[in-house]
Amino acid sequence: MMRGISDTIARFNAAAARARVVGQPVTSNLRPLTGLGSNPGGLAGYLHLPDDLPAAAPLVVVLHGCTQTAAGYDAASGWSRLADKQGFAVLYPEQQRGNNPNTCFNWFEAGDTRRGSGEVESIHQMIRAVTRQHAIDPRRIYITGLSAGGAMTAAMLACYPELFAGGAIIAGLPYGVARDMVQAFDRMRGHGLPSGDTLSAAVTDASSHRGPWPKLSVWHGDKDATVSAANADAIVAQWRGVHGLPAQPTRADRVDQMPHRVWCGADGQVLVEEYIIPGMGHGTPLKTKGAGAYGAAAPFMLDVGISSTLRIAEFWGIAPAGESVASQPRSEARDAATLPMRAEPRRPQGRKVEPDAARGAAGIGKVIEDALRAAGLMR
Repeated sequence: MMRGISDTIARFNAAAARARVVGQPVTSNLRPLTGLGSNPGGLAGYLHLPDDLPAAAPLVVVLHGCTQTAAGYDAASGWSRLADKQGFAVLYPEQQRGNNPNTCFNWFEAGDTRRGSGEVESIHQMIRAVTRQHAIDPRRIYITGLSAGGAMTAAMLACYPELFAGGAIIAGLPYGVARDMVQAFDRMRGHGLPSGDTLSAAVTDASSHRGPWPKLSVWHGDKDATVSAANADAIVAQWRGVHGLPAQPTRADRVDQMPHRVWCGADGQVLVEEYIIPGMGHGTPLKTKGAGAYGAAAPFMLDVGISSTLRIAEFWGIAPAGESVASQPRSEARDAATLPMRAEPRRPQGRKVEPDAARGAAGIGKVIEDALRAAGLMR
């Protein structure tokens, strides 16, 4: 247990150090939000509005990852540039170092992930304010995020499902799987993830909403050493259950040469999709050259030949399909009915470690807490 947590902390700190060294000041076209309401989570907020924003435009909410800023994530992901082209607004809540020294959204804190409180309520208030002030179409509000921002995206979709038409979680974790630091690190490693029914119940119990539910796009690298790709399977299982979808995908194909699976409702509408990017580590998938290119490579922003920004916007229906290479059937002579099922999350190799095993050992808890504080992940 201790070795696993130490390894995770070491990787996280090394990546954070690289981000600080490589990162350069970013020229931003985001403007600060004012009038954020009571803002119980103490977040900042930034907004991008195209010069010719149409009436009843969509809104995309974007949550950055650890060590990142709103301006840096926007510059690398290309969301504002796509917004200028397609005519939608972009809202960036931003974590503050006083809440988390590594600027991670606190996705594992119960007080920040419960409807009506903490950071999720701050983001909710920002969305409401922007929707009122700029005549946003309330039926076309979407949210996406990377890593801790992806896990907080899962929290927003669970706590305020009536707000969103769709979401996208990149290298994130399911809602409700961790309530303290020890559990957070265990779940990041792929250990102790609940079953599909338990995962889905966490979402349906988070509010009184009973549908319709947001559609969801899930992205993860299969070589992610920070957040295990088992979490992508768990997210898919969580939202398949919410939507009442079977374990078997409706179809599988390739998009920009990347494996892509979809689950459709009874009317044929795609409700859940999944991209597992071969060979990709921890970060947001980008395409920086050629047709359909948006953004620029940076720490945790990875040029792998597919723009998650564009493809997510296409999935939501706020960008027209076909700007980049069209979907192609998989080269394997198999259809969705013959693909292997992944009803349960992937399990990482090696000995499974129970999530709370360290708690009973004298002195271990303090060592863990000290390590987590050193990593900037505990107040």
